[in-house]
Amino acid sequence: MIITRRAFTAVLSLTGLAALAGFSPFRLIADAMAQSAADVSKPVSLPDMALGPANAKVTITEFASMTCPHCAAFNAEVFPKIKAEYIDTGKIRYVFREFPLDIKAAAGSMLARCIAKDDAGKYFAVIDLLFKQQLEWAGPKTTETLTRIGKQAGLSQQQVEDCLKDQALLDKIAADQKYAADVLKVDSTPTFFVNGEKIKGETSFEEFQKKIDPLLNS
Repeated sequence: MIITRRAFTAVLSLTGLAALAGFSPFRLIADAMAQSAADVSKPVSLPDMALGPANAKVTITEFASMTCPHCAAFNAEVFPKIKAEYIDTGKIRYVFREFPLDIKAAAGSMLARCIAKDDAGKYFAVIDLLFKQQLEWAGPKTTETLTRIGKQAGLSQQQVEDCLKDQALLDKIAADQKYAADVLKVDSTPTFFVNGEKIKGETSFEEFQKKIDPLLNS
């Protein structure tokens, strides 16, 4: 769905997100390159937000949209189990990549980056909060709710507005999304890669175990 400036203006009550009005999901190309573990592991424009050791035998990379209900459900029901079993024990590395499917998701991703800066732990805490409050901020009160969340995290009103007008940050998110679409053939969320092997859609903890454990034991 291409979101026009007119439609975006009608959706949001304030002008704080006006810089994002031209954003739209990227059209996928039919002859995209086949992905590999090396392709997946390559950060494009933004530094990776990751938990777990960089030299782990297994890396899971998640591509998610902050307004995706399946992503929110995964975050609530499956990710805590993966974190407890594999991340907190130092067995795997977990990377989160932004793949916004609409303008509001892009705004949420931008706010998370601005709040966390280079602190991956803080970033994961922010996206957890955004997923938990998804129905509120992804609804009719997007700007005011994101502003409230930003203030709760220590940003001023002006800092939130500056963040959501940051064209350079939006361009980097867009460039990384384009890479994921063109090279990795990501076309829906959530999409996961376990050491380069793609898993599409909301996936159970048990299914992840079937992928992770043999790799850890190899």
